Amino acid sequence: MKSLSMLTTLVRDRMRPPAVSADDERVLLLFKNRAELKKAYGELQEEVYRLKDRIKQQEGATARVQEMLGSLEGRLGLIETAYPALVFYQLRALWQSGRVILEQFVAELANQQEDRERRAFLAECNRRQFARRQTIEGRLRAAETEHAEAHAQVARLTEARAKLTRFWQYFKRRDCDKRLHAAQGAAAAAEMSLMEARTAAEQLTEEPAPQFPGLSVEARRAINLAAIAYAEVLCLRLIETPLVALAKEASSRREVADDYGGRAECEALIAAIGTARAVLAGKANVAQDVKNRSERLKALARYRNTAETTPLPESIAFGEGDVLADQPLGGASAARMPNVLAEDTWDLFRVLIR
Repeated sequence: MKSLSMLTTLVRDRMRPPAVSADDERVLLLFKNRAELKKAYGELQEEVYRLKDRIKQQEGATARVQEMLGSLEGRLGLIETAYPALVFYQLRALWQSGRVILEQFVAELANQQEDRERRAFLAECNRRQFARRQTIEGRLRAAETEHAEAHAQVARLTEARAKLTRFWQYFKRRDCDKRLHAAQGAAAAAEMSLMEARTAAEQLTEEPAPQFPGLSVEARRAINLAAIAYAEVLCLRLIETPLVALAKEASSRREVADDYGGRAECEALIAAIGTARAVLAGKANVAQDVKNRSERLKALARYRNTAETTPLPESIAFGEGDVLADQPLGGASAARMPNVLAEDTWDLFRVLIR
């Protein structure tokens, strides 16, 4: 038996996990910290590489800008090339003017429509909440009345039961006990109904104010159609000049073009551009023109799906004979009226509301 006990002790000692010393714990902690430091170091290295790559990209962009500025400085230093440069940037400014006009127009319409829809949304929410409050308060008053009547009935039956103490009143006591038991059940049900009604009233009071979901699809479509109509109006005001096409070409190029002729031609173009910018900024008949063209677009516009707010460009193509009553500018060669949405005239896609 003694040998068996020693063998059992020996086997138990061998199966017992070895104790971890303080030095082993420190070594394990050291390795763990080393792994974490290596991971952090690797992340920092990746960040350094990424920042260096961004610096190289920025240096390349800065070099290109400096090159462009040097080229522009050289152009402006010579009369032969200075005038085409002036025309080029005047055309870009004309294009920018059209876009700014549309951006301001869309922002104003969006603010007005959002204000109207927000007021309508809050009025509808208040109406619904008032109806719910009326219903819940009615339920609460009914539950309170039912609760009071049930407890009053229990009190009356309890008082009546207490008076039935004689032995010959056995059957009356039994009948009163049944009625009292039923009244107590009704009182418990009334208590539960009252608690539910009070909980519903508290939840209604604690409900957060509803958040306005934003402009509706119909409103965004209407605003976008008005913006497209305004873009067409701007083009039609310059329909007798080639300035819209020239401005579009200039806005799509980075380098100055030399396609504007000599000094006399450039001076004439600069004067025409100044007149065109004044024409675009004019507000005479704008509201009526935009309204008429918006109604035309509304009848023609088609969309990819019910959630889309920008019409298909081919559905609003320019029609023959579609001009304004008054053409402020005149010219010998009339320009083609563009499909402003398909050709992204005045950077229209940046202006439209998604």
